[in-house]
Amino acid sequence: MADSSSSLLPLCERISHKSYILRIVDLTILGLLFSLLLYRIMHMSENDNIWLVAFLCESCFSFIWLIITCIKWSPAEDKPYPNRLDERVHDFPSVDMFVPTADPVREPPIIVVNTVLSLLAVNYPTNKLACYVSDDGCSPLTYFSLTEASKFAKIWVPFCKKYNVRVRAPFRYFLNPLVATDDSVFSKDWKMTKREYEKLCRKIEDATGDSHWLDADEDFEAFSNTKPNDHSTIVKVVWENKGGVGDDKEVPHLVYISREKRPNYLHHYKTGAMNFLLRVSGLMTNAPYMLNVDCDMYANEPDVVRQAMCVFLQNSKNSNHCAFVQFPQEFYDSYTNEFAVLQSYLGRGVAGIQGPIYCGSGCFHTRRVMYGLSSDDLEDNGSLSSVATWEFLDEDSLVRKYGSSKEMVKSVVGALQLKSYPQKSLTNFIEAAQEVGHCHYEYQTSWGNLGWLYDSVAEDINTSIGIHLRGWTSSFVSPDPPAFLGSTPSVGLEAIVQQRRWATGAIEVLFNKQSPLIGMFRGKIKFRQRLAYFWVLICLSSIPELIYFLLPAYCLLHNSALFPKGPCLCITATLVGMHCLYSLWQFMNLGFSVQSWYVAQSIWRIIATSSWLFSIQDIILKLLRISKIGFVIAKKTMPETRSVYESSQGEDDVPKSDLGKFEFDSSCHFIPGTFIMLVNLAAIARFFVRLQRSSCSHGGGGSGFAEACGCILVIMLFYPFLKGLFEHGKYGIPLSTLSKAAFLTVLFVVFSLGILV
Repeated sequence: MADSSSSLLPLCERISHKSYILRIVDLTILGLLFSLLLYRIMHMSENDNIWLVAFLCESCFSFIWLIITCIKWSPAEDKPYPNRLDERVHDFPSVDMFVPTADPVREPPIIVVNTVLSLLAVNYPTNKLACYVSDDGCSPLTYFSLTEASKFAKIWVPFCKKYNVRVRAPFRYFLNPLVATDDSVFSKDWKMTKREYEKLCRKIEDATGDSHWLDADEDFEAFSNTKPNDHSTIVKVVWENKGGVGDDKEVPHLVYISREKRPNYLHHYKTGAMNFLLRVSGLMTNAPYMLNVDCDMYANEPDVVRQAMCVFLQNSKNSNHCAFVQFPQEFYDSYTNEFAVLQSYLGRGVAGIQGPIYCGSGCFHTRRVMYGLSSDDLEDNGSLSSVATWEFLDEDSLVRKYGSSKEMVKSVVGALQLKSYPQKSLTNFIEAAQEVGHCHYEYQTSWGNLGWLYDSVAEDINTSIGIHLRGWTSSFVSPDPPAFLGSTPSVGLEAIVQQRRWATGAIEVLFNKQSPLIGMFRGKIKFRQRLAYFWVLICLSSIPELIYFLLPAYCLLHNSALFPKGPCLCITATLVGMHCLYSLWQFMNLGFSVQSWYVAQSIWRIIATSSWLFSIQDIILKLLRISKIGFVIAKKTMPETRSVYESSQGEDDVPKSDLGKFEFDSSCHFIPGTFIMLVNLAAIARFFVRLQRSSCSHGGGGSGFAEACGCILVIMLFYPFLKGLFEHGKYGIPLSTLSKAAFLTVLFVVFSLGILV
């Protein structure tokens, strides 16, 4: 419990990042966009249909920038003070940590193991922690890896806490050589711990290569004759903390679960797995707070749990209204700089309204909120109101909402009433846990309308809207060093596939019952917060973006004007220049270089345009009931370089990799980018041929240098494709992709020149 003394310093405080200069810049860009639209309206009759197409595209861009300006208007974040916790809190609340995985091939167990080990070693009483790993692939290899990791954890956790190790994922920590020190005891422990970790890696690698011996172990009998999509529920307590005093030599609970899956039952992908984690953890430990971490996002800050508790336990009248604490997703891959900038500015912007959007990982949730409570259901002291007591604690209502399991209902009642959960052996709940993992358990219950919400492969955005609609706020905490770090797929198809899934899920949200488009004034969500969820419309901007990338080339080929003439051309030039300088400043303000800005802009645009374009295709096919949307898992890989953030902790800097190279294959995802590049190259070539022949008209509405500059800008943006034309292997564009794009380019050129008209 937290001490209520008002004389003590606060556990966290709200930090405002409001800047009038940035507001002026945002409004200036918005004004330039509206000026360009007004100019097009005034001169619409003097130009051909291409002017109307440009107007529609620019209207879309203006609307998106208007939303972004609203989001960024009052940025803020919460700054926790974990060093004050010990004097304020006498009994730390329990925290259940969830790590979902689904495929031991695309998500190698060694990555999952490192994430789990980093969580087990955080600076928090071990008797207050429990780590649950959901394996939706029902892999004996994953279970074997966790059992071996639990043995190593008995060495790793005490080592980290004894020497206050900062990076608590072994694969990252041991990338650095042992620094010469006078402490012979530390050197001895370091070498011994590293040897044990190397043994762990070899065991997992050997088991990956040959798993026949697993069949001979009785502990793996439950995995016999199982398939990833056809197996019974498996719940195994890998390690149980029976010490219960929370000292530095103990290891938190570690539980492996795999819900039942059958071919003819809907299992709702990751969302269904998260709800199973919610139910099983409720039965076994029933912690009031839960941490959701992707299997490749290790805890990079040992005090991350304490930081989140600072927000939840802050002594104020609104403390009960914070539903979740979101830490930004950060990566050690430098080509994700664009993502880091978006989170820094848009993430803080939304945080200044009603709270950040749940991002699927690195998020601490309150269990009561996930069970469906609204902010109005609580009294000022945090207890249930009389109306909520009648609505939620009625026996028939409990069974109807949460299922028929008596143990599940009992745990829900305890969580809603904030009752402390008595310590019992976890193995006593295995049978009940298996019951709530059956395929039919959620049938005719409210699961999917509470917990993690269904109807979208982007379960995070969908669930986030549901929470904010019920009147809850959320908190954004961005510590330095980052709380969590992970890896993204290699620059190529895997990155596009991941972005495609995110974009598809975001667009799905627009068409389900949580949609910000439906019921503009429904729920207890603030108007600007609802606008923030409209940001998912940026996924739909891929179509006008694709068209706009082709407009300068079309105008050069067709000899028609795209941009304003004379002094009014300054509107476009100023708009482009301001936007480039603004985005460059954002990058450099976060410590990135000019080169990383350019590379991130080009690679991000390639990934975004391709993934968003195909996500729209997925949605159309779904709405037409032609096909369903699947959940494609992006392949995770172990990095070979250290994090750029680690250098700030006194470690040696490492050179950044060559991020200008883009990996290609014969996938259709690379056809649009190749097509855009070839079209603009063809237009530039024709422009210079006409220029040499002195036949290029600079008046009378014809195309000129402005349109040529537009083509050059597009080519610069898609520079990785230009390099791909002259590269070989995985960095070169495959002949099949090049031939298809070339065929489309010929059709475009023929149409632009009017040969078919």
